[in-house]
Amino acid sequence: MHYVSQGQGEAVLLIHGLFGNLDNLKNLGSVLEKNHQVIRVDVPNHGLSEHWDTMDYPSLANAMVELLDQLNIASAHIVGHSMGGKIAMAMALLYPTRVKSLVVADIAPVAYEPRHQTVFAALTSLVFDEHTSRKSALAHLLDSGIDEGTAQFLLKNLQRTDTGFEWKMNLDGLIHCYPRIIGWDLPIGVDVHFDKPTLFIRGGDSNYVTADHRDEIVRQFPQVTAKTLNGTGHWLHAQKPEIFNRIVAEFIEQNQG
Repeated sequence: MHYVSQGQGEAVLLIHGLFGNLDNLKNLGSVLEKNHQVIRVDVPNHGLSEHWDTMDYPSLANAMVELLDQLNIASAHIVGHSMGGKIAMAMALLYPTRVKSLVVADIAPVAYEPRHQTVFAALTSLVFDEHTSRKSALAHLLDSGIDEGTAQFLLKNLQRTDTGFEWKMNLDGLIHCYPRIIGWDLPIGVDVHFDKPTLFIRGGDSNYVTADHRDEIVRQFPQVTAKTLNGTGHWLHAQKPEIFNRIVAEFIEQNQG
């Protein structure tokens, strides 16, 4: 699994969301690096990491633990956004001794209804040929009903080849595994919970974490505290980076040792 490790101190692992890469939380990483060893990863099927045919939260959590083993890190503070938040939660529930504290950004430990059909349709219908450019790819995504911010985010996955462009991410693999990505299927009983410090941060304008999710969050993470960033949507870490970074950094500092 491709990763970048910078800084020294207690380890913090940063895990990005669907269609992202290790640069998504780079801004947060630069703040935390002053006092911590910060590891940013490309989740399998994303960025420069290996492509998997089967992708689920138990296997993704295991991959993160194997990376900690590789780096000789006994336990770390884990921060995840969206899909990365689900990977972080799976680590905490399946490997609690490896997690010192947990920060989950705008996702809940529940199964969701599909909500990326427009994105997948836009990505799969983009034809790569000798005429393809970043400009034409952007126009295609916008014409397919993708908003400009999301389109620019998705285009970070474009990479140039000898013959033109291709996706860095394993698009076929993500489509195949999408039911597992939006699901929440862990091999644990209903009484299993993570009883170390946990922080949920949600976007005030986002519908990913709602009042309906409260009981499941508290059941699985009883030591939870929650914050809402008003004026932000699902991309809260990019929309209000200063306050997001400060909240995460202060939480991790409070739970060192």
